[in-house]
Amino acid sequence: MNAATSLPDAVVSGLGSGWLISTGLLSLRVAATFLMTPVFYAVPLPTTVRALLLLALAIALAAGLPASNASWNGWSALLASALAEVALGATLGLGILLAFGAFSVAGQLLDVQLGFGIAQVFDPVTQRPTPILTTAFNYLAVLVFFLLHGHHALLRGLGFSVERFPVGASWSVAHAVLPVLKQAAGLFTLGFALAAPVVFCILLVEFVLGVVGRNLPQMNMFAMGIPVKIIAGLLALSLWFTGIGGVMTRVYAGIATSWDQMFTAAPSAPGGPR
Repeated sequence: MNAATSLPDAVVSGLGSGWLISTGLLSLRVAATFLMTPVFYAVPLPTTVRALLLLALAIALAAGLPASNASWNGWSALLASALAEVALGATLGLGILLAFGAFSVAGQLLDVQLGFGIAQVFDPVTQRPTPILTTAFNYLAVLVFFLLHGHHALLRGLGFSVERFPVGASWSVAHAVLPVLKQAAGLFTLGFALAAPVVFCILLVEFVLGVVGRNLPQMNMFAMGIPVKIIAGLLALSLWFTGIGGVMTRVYAGIATSWDQMFTAAPSAPGGPR
């Protein structure tokens, strides 16, 4: 019985300093980061292809790691390292998810104002029905993210995270609390900034419809107001797209700021694998 229970620990100890365990732990960090972001769901791909992409990315990142002679002593230490990698990847992915959440806030504001909240389409990112403009803003966010080479910055950030948080090393969640809270505090502010001109335009249309309905009570303002609001809102949104770039840059910059604060708060001396 003792020999049988010590066999898995012996296998783990023998492979502890190997490339396979380091790559496996790094793949958990990469998977947790991408699975929490809309970037990974931008293109519909089979699950097997997604898993192979994550594994290939982890292998590419692990290829640049220096050789390590440290070992993981037993399954308990390996499990603790795996949980730490998943938690770190999920925290990094949360920084990306909060930035894209600003676009969802903007879309929901406009859907409520224009009356599109009833018409919903299936969103593959959230796996639930969402209003039309919210879905459009989510896809716009992903499209502009790639156009601005955000995926390159994301890969560089993952590479730098390996330097600041070595694979298998312990890390403190306290380093990420303040940056995530700051980014979450600005979520609704940036979301409103993305839709503010259109919201104000619809508000003016509401005032005009209210004045017309007050002076012409025989008119059915409910039947006439909805098409007017939709046309005015879509025209204002089309014009606002020509100047929305500055606000979108601020939203994407929040990802880099959040990650940079996490990396800066991390201790400069890396901890070794357990």
